[in-house]
Amino acid sequence: MPAVAITDSGNLFGSLEFAEHAASRGIQLIIGCNIIVKHSEQNLPILLLAKNEQGYTNLVTLVSESFRKRKNNSDIPYVDFDELLNLSTGLIALTGGCLAQPLLGQDKETVEKLLSAFNGHLYVELQRHGLNKELELEEALIDFAYQRNIPLVATNDVFFPNRSDYEAYDILTCISEGSYALENNRKKLTTEHYFKSVAEMEELFSDIPEAIHNTLVIAKRCSYMPRSRQPILPKFPCRENKTENEELREQAVAGLKFRIANETDIDLKQYYDRLNYELSVITSMNYAGYFLIVSDFIRWSKANGIPVGPGRGSGAGSIVAWGLQITDLDPIKFGLIFERFLNPDRVSMPDFDIDFLPREKGPGY
Repeated sequence: MPAVAITDSGNLFGSLEFAEHAASRGIQLIIGCNIIVKHSEQNLPILLLAKNEQGYTNLVTLVSESFRKRKNNSDIPYVDFDELLNLSTGLIALTGGCLAQPLLGQDKETVEKLLSAFNGHLYVELQRHGLNKELELEEALIDFAYQRNIPLVATNDVFFPNRSDYEAYDILTCISEGSYALENNRKKLTTEHYFKSVAEMEELFSDIPEAIHNTLVIAKRCSYMPRSRQPILPKFPCRENKTENEELREQAVAGLKFRIANETDIDLKQYYDRLNYELSVITSMNYAGYFLIVSDFIRWSKANGIPVGPGRGSGAGSIVAWGLQITDLDPIKFGLIFERFLNPDRVSMPDFDIDFLPREKGPGY
């Protein structure tokens, strides 16, 4: 039996690298994500697992849509109930609160829609962390599952590796939320929210062995392995039918002239030699379009009152980036090295570290 690993798809692109590494070690990857579904003024949690390629595509879409709805960083990402129903193909759903709350509220229409959308791909999730709410819901969930012939599955929310880590986790949570450990009205986990072994889960659900068996059934149903793809950049709309390389050179030269227009005590040859060298490397590696795209949205942001950082990381070592207004640091003046950012031996795409503030925020935020 292959080992199984579940990874949250909040960072789907990072998960692809993890998937390849896991597969090489004989570990079956299951890509899934906890999604918050907004329905009838309620936030209903549901765990979605990608069964196949279509499910993976729908999961990516749901995650993206959940973040698009946020008005600021403090908002909880969510999808609408109808969006979930429309993008349910290829996904396995573990119900959690998404089924429990409508059941308690006698919302039969919501329950029926959920069962219809995930026909044959829905499991009634049971958890035992020692919480009163779980005990109150468990009997109703089991009765419902047996009445509708829906499989049960045992799961465990994991927030720390070992039971002994609970106190440290709780203190860190207080620091993060700005609360105090002795407050009675704050949300708290239990010591049972740790990573349990197979033996511990089997013992915990010894009265419902089918719920443990179905964890393997789900793992076998989720057989999709995401394909690793190289980034595909859109073609930059160059002026007067120029190539991207020609456009980059023209903008970089004009930008450098603007940057050093009022400088008198500099070695012009050093600046232009550096510019030409960088352009030769960038164009030979086919990254002219990338530099033009990044420059385009940064200059648009600055023109529209959105604060952008002056540049950090290895990208600040590029004089082409300085000329294109991607960064605001003169790399020659500060002795910064271009090769740390891009060189012919680098196999991955370059990446600029860019900091934005919301439009309404100003200096000192």
